[in-house]
Amino acid sequence: MPEVSSTLPTGTATQVRADRRPGRVRRVGRRAVAIVNHNRLTRIGFLLTALFVLIAVVGPMILGDGTKQDAGILLSPSGAHPFGTDDLGRDLLTRSVAGSRVSLFVALGSVGLGLLVALPIGLVAGYFGGTWIDELLMGFVDVILALPLFVLGLFLLGITGTGGSQVGPVFVSATLKVVVVIAVGAMPFFARVARAATLNERQEDYVNSLRVLGVPRWKIIFGEVLPNVLPPVMVQAFLWMAIAIFAEAALSFLGLGIQPPEATLGNILSDASSYMLTGAWWYSVLPGAFLSLIIVGLNLVGDGLSDALDPDLRT
Repeated sequence: MPEVSSTLPTGTATQVRADRRPGRVRRVGRRAVAIVNHNRLTRIGFLLTALFVLIAVVGPMILGDGTKQDAGILLSPSGAHPFGTDDLGRDLLTRSVAGSRVSLFVALGSVGLGLLVALPIGLVAGYFGGTWIDELLMGFVDVILALPLFVLGLFLLGITGTGGSQVGPVFVSATLKVVVVIAVGAMPFFARVARAATLNERQEDYVNSLRVLGVPRWKIIFGEVLPNVLPPVMVQAFLWMAIAIFAEAALSFLGLGIQPPEATLGNILSDASSYMLTGAWWYSVLPGAFLSLIIVGLNLVGDGLSDALDPDLRT
């Protein structure tokens, strides 16, 4: 392969970036659209995810407050109460919809916060792969990775408590605590995927060309490498949204997450566990089915995006 001369004319760096940018991103984008349009399971996943987001955003505005105790106790599903009522006479459909908004916030917040921390770590570690910078950053990541998510949650929430906490002038709500715990658990996975993708990108000709042209490292990393690293990271992000929703529900079920009367799918199921043998099947089955559908939907979307990035499926 011929070497790139350091005396290339002005504007070549811009041309290198322009020539490179459409390639992989466009191919991956076209493939992702093709997977969504021609894969039934992925279409179902997008439909379930879009429906969940719509319900989480619009539902509470229509159904109102899920803390109202204005009905009979443990009423079975009916026209007035499609999901029945709980042990305090609250409408379970209203509470499930309110809980879905919390789940959406936790999923987006934890994944967004995890990406915000992990992407720079993975990009820098991958770009300087094999050096002390790489070893230092990934050593930090490996330490966090060694702690299972629920052990980390038990530790942090056990120390700070399950309610809100005052940290100096800032009040940290229970919801934000759960977001931070899940974000810390997700961060190592995002960082490792970003690092692996960056190691591959670092070998590409456009990176070598930009180095020779004297383009600053930070511009190469965050301006040129980052867009080509995002697709595999976004696959991991969709999968982690499902994990985040499940983790929030599990923490709430164990009494370590968001506490009543604020509704979450996890604490609804926690309350329902005391009535599972009394014939109130709707108390756990219907909110549980709601939770399962969104987790399945997000996993199907993640699998579809993963197929779009599979070299064996590319045309």
